[in-house]
Amino acid sequence: MNAAMKELGFVGVGKMGYPMASLLHRAGHTLTLFDAVRARADRFTAEHAGAWVADSLEAFSAVEVVITMLPDSDAVDEVVLGRQPRRGLIDILPPNATLIDMSSSQPLRSRALAQALGKKGLHFLDAPVSGGVKRAREGSLTIMVGGDQAQFRERRDLFQCMGKTIVHVGGPGAGHAMKALNNYASAAGLVATVEALLVGQAFGLDPTVMTDVLNSSTGKNNTTEHKVVQFMLSGAFDSGFSLQLMAKDIGTAMDLGEQLGLNMRLGQQVLGVWSEAARDLEPSADHTEMYRYLQKAG
Repeated sequence: MNAAMKELGFVGVGKMGYPMASLLHRAGHTLTLFDAVRARADRFTAEHAGAWVADSLEAFSAVEVVITMLPDSDAVDEVVLGRQPRRGLIDILPPNATLIDMSSSQPLRSRALAQALGKKGLHFLDAPVSGGVKRAREGSLTIMVGGDQAQFRERRDLFQCMGKTIVHVGGPGAGHAMKALNNYASAAGLVATVEALLVGQAFGLDPTVMTDVLNSSTGKNNTTEHKVVQFMLSGAFDSGFSLQLMAKDIGTAMDLGEQLGLNMRLGQQVLGVWSEAARDLEPSADHTEMYRYLQKAG
């Protein structure tokens, strides 16, 4: 193992965390895993020689870099700040260690977490991702990083194991802000695209032809390029990113706007559509199911 390789802690090996941790393992890093669902971590160690499962967070007491890939800020805070009687990473990690939160967390809470860790002599980077499970497996994620520039440069090699586009976007919390705002813009574009396709079909237009025209015109967006034909018109609805998570991220963007005193008028409508679908559909529904949901709604 060369100097760039290191022992890493990785907390959360779910749908996204598992392939991301796999890429770090493939790059030669030694992984210590922790997951609330022990079976997921056990599966990883069975498939990745040299990785091992920690029985508790106390096992990270000598680990200099820990990555979290968890559902939300509540889960991150529980792991980092602790919950009685269990200590959190803030009281376990060695001095000068770095916590990298790659979850979809709330920006202002991430900023507060960075301040709390800083008081303990610990570093913090927020580095959420975009691209879904497919790109996580390929190592082609977009990674938006917030935090100290020097820390970003020092840990860039880790991000390069998992992502293709890696951008430092600002101070602590900036990565999580960028992720939420990106997904808000993506979600708004998806709904607009689906509504346009449904109106076109009602008029007699072929949705495949419509998509081709949109992709050669000003209506082109991520949905027209990568979702309509591949996951919607095909009936697959398996892009790897859930509708529930999309609704959560839109809510995070809206909360951020509200906390900053900004009125996101379109955002209110977009959040309403996604929240309604999240309530009506199964928790496992892929976010591309929005096509079928709006189609049934008429």
